[in-house]
Amino acid sequence: MIDLATVLPKVAQATAETLYMVTVAFVLASIIGLTLGIFLFATRPGQILGNRVVHFSLNFVVNTFRPIPFIILLVALTPFTRALIGTSIGPTAAIPPLTIAGAMGIARVAESNLVAVDPGVVEAAEAMGARPLHILFGFVVREAFGPLLLSLTFISISLIDATAVAGAVGGGGLGNLALTYGYQRFDWAVMLLIIIVLIVLVQLVQFLGNWIAKRFID
Repeated sequence: MIDLATVLPKVAQATAETLYMVTVAFVLASIIGLTLGIFLFATRPGQILGNRVVHFSLNFVVNTFRPIPFIILLVALTPFTRALIGTSIGPTAAIPPLTIAGAMGIARVAESNLVAVDPGVVEAAEAMGARPLHILFGFVVREAFGPLLLSLTFISISLIDATAVAGAVGGGGLGNLALTYGYQRFDWAVMLLIIIVLIVLVQLVQFLGNWIAKRFID
């Protein structure tokens, strides 16, 4: 039997910590990841800003971080996180690794979405005399905006998953509560409640992402 008077405040606080981690990390990751993804696409040989050296460098950065499992990345970045914010424990300490992991994912899916844009869009823009950056942001990115939003929704859900992993090593949030209050105390009712909260969060994010993307795709 769940002691709701005790558990609900803890779940509310853990949910707030999870939302804090996801929101801040997602905003930072979107800025970094979209920038990387756009220029990964634009600097491909034969593209608008084709440059082999720049493209190789950006590709190398993404491919270096992308394959690393999040739990390993989280631990490996501990010295960096501690130097940056003064601690490696708590919700704020989870934000740097979440940001890096999210940014690399966004960069790759953004590049894929931009590559899928009909080359005729670029040709039409060039025929109109548009400059390279105008073609890139005014035509290509605009054309891919709906799919980009869907991809960002996917990454935001991945970040919710990652916060649960961060919670296992002192990151706070629902993952930490599930481990310390549900698993270690063998309180499966609390564990079930946390799972339900996570499912609701994911469903809300997916619904919101689909709704926003639909407005641009249609």
